[in-house]
Amino acid sequence: MDAGNGDAGFFVSSILKPLGADTSGSQFLDPDGMFPNHIPNPENKAAMESVRGATVDNHADLGLIFDTDVDRMSAVFHTGAEVNRDAIIALVSAILAPSYPGGTIVTDSVTSDRLTVFLEKTLGMKHLRYMRGYKNVIDKCRELNAQGVVSPLAMETSGHGALKDNYYLDDGAFLAVKLLIAVAETAKQGKSIDSLIAGLAPLVEEGEYRFKINAEDFRAYGSGVLEAFKARAEKAGYDMPESFEGVRISFHGEDVRGWMLLRLSLHDPVMPLNIEGERKGDLAKIVKIARTLLEGSDRLDTSSLE
Repeated sequence: MDAGNGDAGFFVSSILKPLGADTSGSQFLDPDGMFPNHIPNPENKAAMESVRGATVDNHADLGLIFDTDVDRMSAVFHTGAEVNRDAIIALVSAILAPSYPGGTIVTDSVTSDRLTVFLEKTLGMKHLRYMRGYKNVIDKCRELNAQGVVSPLAMETSGHGALKDNYYLDDGAFLAVKLLIAVAETAKQGKSIDSLIAGLAPLVEEGEYRFKINAEDFRAYGSGVLEAFKARAEKAGYDMPESFEGVRISFHGEDVRGWMLLRLSLHDPVMPLNIEGERKGDLAKIVKIARTLLEGSDRLDTSSLE
């Protein structure tokens, strides 16, 4: 386990060791607000590489990493494969699926089409891709359950995850316990925990581009950019699935496969564009399409696409 000098050290001393787990190789367990080793953040590349290395070097069955206050978590398989973003949502969903057949998984807006296929085709569940912000996904999950729609999990790609079983609290330690149970149960079957998401297609190409809005009323200008972007995409005949935040386009043709999402930041004068290519070379093709759809947005700095 890697606590990144945040508050998660208790998970080793109070949970793992009393259960009889071999925690040798665990690191950075002592709280230190200067975070001398790496940022305690499952979205940070250096942090994930740190726990990945420790997991492989110590031949561990599972690696765990938490953020500073233990409300977010991600993992590493014994193979060294990082289990974060779409993969951690897929894994927790696979663990819950037998208890909630056909249940709805609520995620934030930047989850991939790959995740949708896994949730719906492999697990037989439903995927509701909602908005960024852990409060937004949790509130939507609570709303669905109140309406009688079974929704066992609300989770963001950041590692924020709230379970119906745990009163909708975004509790990384609770999620980690779910993973520990899955490690034990799959081992009894002669398998390893990574078998639970063997059906999740691998990530091939991805990119995130952040466009600064150089306008005094950035929300009004950004909304106008989204309207023009959507109108051009509709005119071009692109597949545009339901989107609760921004404009999402999916590509399924022989020429290009993947998706992109253009949205307006919740707080900053920025428009993020997330793109994922299904095959090598698809990312560059989708970037080219994005440039065309954004033409004329003179107060939007799209230089990162060049």
